[in-house]
Amino acid sequence: MERLQKLIAQAGIASRRAAEQLILDGVVSVNGQVVTELGTKADPATDHIKVRGKLINQKLAERENTYILLNKPKGYLSSAADPEGRDLVVDLVKGHGRLHPVGRLDYNSEGLIILTNDGEFTNRVASSKTMPKVYEVKVKGLPNQAALNKLRRGVLLEDGFKTSPADIVELTHTVKNGWYEVTLREGHNQQIRKMFDLIGNSVVKLRRTKIGPIEDPHLKPGQSRPLTSAELNLLTRRPR
Repeated sequence: MERLQKLIAQAGIASRRAAEQLILDGVVSVNGQVVTELGTKADPATDHIKVRGKLINQKLAERENTYILLNKPKGYLSSAADPEGRDLVVDLVKGHGRLHPVGRLDYNSEGLIILTNDGEFTNRVASSKTMPKVYEVKVKGLPNQAALNKLRRGVLLEDGFKTSPADIVELTHTVKNGWYEVTLREGHNQQIRKMFDLIGNSVVKLRRTKIGPIEDPHLKPGQSRPLTSAELNLLTRRPR
């Protein structure tokens, strides 16, 4: 017996969070009965599970997990759908069925993002506190060390979010701009942009270069490739 939201995610219908919303919306049924309680469990071997009237048992039986590493270009939304019709990261990866992004990378940012149909994997990686993400950040002007140290310790953003300590290393600079490597262990919406806005040095360019142990400097913007078995093992192993 598994929770319905987990089974829906495993079938590749939606991420687990989106699957929970499908249940709350009343479009999921088990053995002909509509289910709206998130804790409900079912057994795909014996129960008939439908989403929007379509049986998903066969999808669960036939489904193969897919894990794709994509170098997201600027101007793509990290989502599987958008009511505004903007370009989506899933549009860049064809031939793998329905995929969804693991975590977020904002519309105007570039860099590595993982796409998958495995909701359990998404939940583990996106929520992990032991999966730091590394970014190359170009900012307007040159922040002084006092301002950078403030960001390193953690700051209260204007939206009320208190950031955790971050690693910030200067890479290079010109007269007008500084380049920094920033390592985060959390994923607040547009966090790096908001952090540098707070000290008066807005972000000009932002690129994610590493997700936990995963990096690929040879993957060009718009290009993608399957994650290797070794990379998957690194991402899914539990910390000691």
